Amino acid sequence: MGLFDLFKANRGTGKGPDQAGGSLDPGTIVIVSGLPRSGTSMMMKMLEAGGLDPLIDNVRTADDDNPKGYYEFERVKALDKGDTEWLPMAQGKVVKVISALLKYLPSEYRYKVIFMRRRLEENIESQKKMLVNRGEDTEAVSDEELGALLEKHLRQIDTFLNSQPNIDLLYVPYHEMVQDPHANISMVNAFLGNALDAGKMTEVVDAKLYRNRA
Repeated sequence: MGLFDLFKANRGTGKGPDQAGGSLDPGTIVIVSGLPRSGTSMMMKMLEAGGLDPLIDNVRTADDDNPKGYYEFERVKALDKGDTEWLPMAQGKVVKVISALLKYLPSEYRYKVIFMRRRLEENIESQKKMLVNRGEDTEAVSDEELGALLEKHLRQIDTFLNSQPNIDLLYVPYHEMVQDPHANISMVNAFLGNALDAGKMTEVVDAKLYRNRA
């Protein structure tokens, strides 16, 4: 079984005592995570449209690579340096945290993690195009080497997330969300207590932005 098949098989299973049903606890922090270019910004916008307040600061603005905005909060980037004082502001809200920083989340909070998954070849191609647009080097590592590194990273993150008693986990395949938003939004809504407006979430999904396909 390949890596994407592994995550696809586990999608929707979640983890934890309250992974589906019931209202979202106001003390819970909803996390949207994944590799860069995996649909995390789209998911953030969907959750906002559905009624969940995002923790963002608009420091990083929309551009050609992400025309609908990045939905980031800059202080997240300092999690590995011990900056966690902002986390109470995230309770009852959703914040984007890249996968490499998930292991730095303090264990005293409860999290619901929506982890966006994309086919690695699509992910790599999308990242390379973004680097080209910024005039950065894309030849430092081959696609094969990068793919192997990302696979190893994702397996490590999966092991970590599933070992944390304070984390509920839901995998969402990006291409399936774009191709069948209704079913996948229902899955996300159930994970968060069925309190979101699924219709408004569906309106956010834009297949035209699925530009790098395997």
